[in-house]
Amino acid sequence: MFSLSAIPVSALLALLPYVSAQAPVWGQCGGQGWTGPTTCASGSVCTFSNQWYSQCLPGSAPTTAVVTQPATTTTSGSAPTTTAASKANYWFSFGDSYTQTGFTPSGALPNSVNPFGNPDFPGWTATGGTNWVGYVTTTYNNSLLYTYNYAYGGATIDANLVKPYTPTVLSLTDQVSQFLTTVANKPASTPWTSSNALFSIWIGINDIGNSWYLSGDRGAFSDTLLNAEFALVQKLYDVGARNFLFVNVPPIERSPLMLRESTESQAGERAVITGFNSRLVAKANAFAAANSGVKTFFWDSHAQFTTILNSPQTYGFKDATSYGSGSDIFWGNDYHPSSFAHKFFGQEVGENALKGTIW
Repeated sequence: MFSLSAIPVSALLALLPYVSAQAPVWGQCGGQGWTGPTTCASGSVCTFSNQWYSQCLPGSAPTTAVVTQPATTTTSGSAPTTTAASKANYWFSFGDSYTQTGFTPSGALPNSVNPFGNPDFPGWTATGGTNWVGYVTTTYNNSLLYTYNYAYGGATIDANLVKPYTPTVLSLTDQVSQFLTTVANKPASTPWTSSNALFSIWIGINDIGNSWYLSGDRGAFSDTLLNAEFALVQKLYDVGARNFLFVNVPPIERSPLMLRESTESQAGERAVITGFNSRLVAKANAFAAANSGVKTFFWDSHAQFTTILNSPQTYGFKDATSYGSGSDIFWGNDYHPSSFAHKFFGQEVGENALKGTIW
């Protein structure tokens, strides 16, 4: 179990655009593609973090912006050069709207100018700004990282098991198929290997949200869902995947959307989430035991959400229920965390959950 108690409130970094003439303390003030303010409020300094992000940090130096220049090895939207690609580590990410950035495999591939390839960083996220994938890709890692983020908003594990909100949604099954039919064979544009690639899956939020209230044995159905997920994980293993990050389902019964429902409904969803999460750990352990060379990593998003929501002021949020814009708001809308909350998620994944990985 991780602990966030040691993270100061000041660690909350703002990435959503500001309309004021100066960025506030902890606000963004530069980076590739940034169109917001490039000077900082009095008492803070625009400080370079990486080519996509500069931030106003407390200090007494002049408030001049740090303007990040694009890398010169490639042009935006171009495929990575063989040299750059050979030095990169690779992240193949799968999931739903909590993870999506809008990547399409037919577009520009990740490269040294845009580690997402397409669309432009930070991509199309559920509530705007950078999400946890963006934070890990650009900040919380120790290497050049190319991220192929197949996650799709509204995704379930398999549309035949739980229907998504619309038939056009790409399920986890579809996402894995995209990977298998594009770069699984390690083309020159994407020379990943078993040792330099990580495969992550954060799924189940919509599977439970769209089915927890149905009749029948929900525990048995969770087993059915996870059997389908790990059949896909096995396909990834069969083409060379060895490093896996698994993420459980957060307490979505505490989202503003579910708080409008009855306490009985909240309790019912909570029970299904608990059962699903415990089964996920067991399935991951069994998969690792049955397949040689596998390394599994785990991010307990449920515990992290719970820790923050139980004491939101400790992490710079005014409460656990408000949603909208603002650096002190945990929920970006009534079902998705804000970019400011995702900052903590990315930090936890990069600095703790993935400690000891290839990164």
